[in-house]
Amino acid sequence: MPQDATLELRVIRHPILGDQAPAGFVEIIVDGRALAAREGETIAAALLAAGIRVNRYTPKHHEPRGLFCAIGQCTDCVMVVNGIPNVRTCVTPIAPGMKIETQRSLEGR
Repeated sequence: MPQDATLELRVIRHPILGDQAPAGFVEIIVDGRALAAREGETIAAALLAAGIRVNRYTPKHHEPRGLFCAIGQCTDCVMVVNGIPNVRTCVTPIAPGMKIETQRSLEGR
């Protein structure tokens, strides 16, 4: 997989997860679309580097939400990851082949 040209947009130093070790790129699937992500970076960081800003929609008014606190304290960045809803993407590291979906309800879909 080719190196990502947006390396300067990636989170290398994280206040909770610490400094990220050098890593290669892996493929993840986000809402059915294949993306390159740096192995070990947070899901939220990979999405931001790919230009994705919406992680979920509020259940009542269907308003978009994205990264807010970036340290795992709020729930604005939750998404469905490998079929599991309510995963905090700001502190969850990327793994090869992850399937990530925009969350549209408390139960995930």
